[in-house]
Amino acid sequence: MSGPIVSAFGAAARAAGRAFENAGKLLEVAPYVEHLAPSTKVLSHAGKTPAIHETVFVAPSASIIGHVQVGKGSSVWYGATVRGDVHNITIGEQTTIGDRAVVHVAKLRGDAPTKIGSRVTIGARAVIHACTLEDESTVGAGAQVLDKAVVKTHAALAPGAVLTPGKTVPSGQLWAGVPAKFVRELTAEEIANIKREAVASFELATVHKAETSKDYLQVMEDEAAWKDKKQRSPDYWPRLKNPADPAEIPGFGVPGRIFNHPLTTPLPEGSDGRPQGGEREK
Repeated sequence: MSGPIVSAFGAAARAAGRAFENAGKLLEVAPYVEHLAPSTKVLSHAGKTPAIHETVFVAPSASIIGHVQVGKGSSVWYGATVRGDVHNITIGEQTTIGDRAVVHVAKLRGDAPTKIGSRVTIGARAVIHACTLEDESTVGAGAQVLDKAVVKTHAALAPGAVLTPGKTVPSGQLWAGVPAKFVRELTAEEIANIKREAVASFELATVHKAETSKDYLQVMEDEAAWKDKKQRSPDYWPRLKNPADPAEIPGFGVPGRIFNHPLTTPLPEGSDGRPQGGEREK
């Protein structure tokens, strides 16, 4: 079937569908139209398509737009936005973009991309705007890092803090407040925790990625297995734990469970020691 014929048939089918839908709406007390919206979590912009490693977890409600590169094992959580429209955004490995966080770029008073290193933890509702976050740094929930500011390796910005344009949080320091200022030096344990939190978030994201990747059939199977496990006694069907059933009698199965006993399934003539051929013993 040629292309024009297929296109014409498709248009006619859509028109017929709309006509049936409108007729149905007239018969309803409260008309309702269901729309199926395609996923829009990864979008191109100005010819640039996000480059996302296959191991990255992108939540169903997150959005990654335009000139964005996301490295191995990173995660963009629920409601977060990473928008590389007027410049580029690079995100390293095992980095976490928290729930409803926003990562932007800028083109005001010169180009300003956003560079985020590896094993960086960005808290929920944080705003990362045209700045640099070096490896193994952390930005608390609700904090803001503004144009051309820098958070160095092993540095921390406290929740709710605002790091104003051009400022730098040196390595090993904690900054807090509005505007953010130096508070104290981080302890060795706190610095080690920055990496541990990043790894823990990566492990949790792996679980979410597996769950959100399931189709409805897999979800139904999981639900059935969960119900079965919840209702079944742990002592029921012990053979499920070990294929070798301890109650099995070799050659006879499990009495009362598997009916392959000679009383119900007679053995072939000659296999039980009885004489073959001629007259049987009386």
